[in-house]
Amino acid sequence: MGILLRKAIEKKRNFLINKLINKGVYKKNDIHLFELTLTDLENEYIKISKIEEKESDDHHSPCLKIHFI
Repeated sequence: MGILLRKAIEKKRNFLINKLINKGVYKKNDIHLFELTLTDLENEYIKISKIEEKESDDHHSPCLKIHFI
């Protein structure tokens, strides 16, 4: 593998690890983030982002709740 490709992969791994740590994720199934592959980190970041997006939509969606007594 070329040096540039290796550096690019490591840069992206570090970027994703920092993003996940900022979101409060430090491990996945008792495995530290730095032990995960780039693909695993990307998948975890996508999963966490989708969960946050859904939670954000739930809090901001206008809804009318009717309570019957």
